Amino acid sequence: MQYLTLNIEDGVAIATIQRPPANALSRELISEVDELLSSVEHNDSVRVILIHGEGRFFSAGADIKEFTEVTSGEEFSKLASNGQQVFERLESFPKPVIAAIHGAALGGGLELAMACHIRLVADDAKLGLPELQLGIIPGFAGTQRLPRYVGMAKAAEMLFTSEPITGTDAVQWGLANKAFPVEELLPNALEMAKKIALKSPIALKAAIEMLQYSKHQAYYDGVRAESHSFGTVFESEDAKEGIQAFIEKRQPSFTGK
Repeated sequence: MQYLTLNIEDGVAIATIQRPPANALSRELISEVDELLSSVEHNDSVRVILIHGEGRFFSAGADIKEFTEVTSGEEFSKLASNGQQVFERLESFPKPVIAAIHGAALGGGLELAMACHIRLVADDAKLGLPELQLGIIPGFAGTQRLPRYVGMAKAAEMLFTSEPITGTDAVQWGLANKAFPVEELLPNALEMAKKIALKSPIALKAAIEMLQYSKHQAYYDGVRAESHSFGTVFESEDAKEGIQAFIEKRQPSFTGK
């Protein structure tokens, strides 16, 4: 991969966006995100993915220069659809994905981050969807994910004004999980990722599936699906190990079986 580097450490695949100066989301970079997911999905040594950006930004947005190469609305729709498919795969990926955001996550950069399961931010980071400033709208499902996190009114404010919010505000608004001083962001993100990596891969996958189920299905359909999933997970060796470890007052050792 040209714009994403991968390093595996204690069950965590650390994916670093390296496309200076702004880590802009080009079609090639989005394709590499898809390639990254394919490379780790069946790798048992990877239990969590951590995505962050090299340099000044997480990702300052889509590659606007690419827009000048597109000549029709149909091509723009295809470009958006391709990005949406990759980000939907990211959001429903069976292994937890954490975004560690510093500098800026704007436009497509924020849409990428919103597709991750957890967002950790530098307190002075800038998060926003400034597309209306260019006379366009978000294309990678930003108009759909943002109100699910911050509510309709706050989403409308961010979209209509094109003004970003700080990492601290993002936590208060429900867009991010936790904020840290920038120098503490990556160490804390890695600490969380490693903590999650100790959990049962079977239980993590089931939890992700149920969270995704809640996005698409009615409440009681989800409740019934959860009871079925609960029973399936309970039959795993990991469940037996986790319960026995609790009884024996020791840390469990999960194998993903």
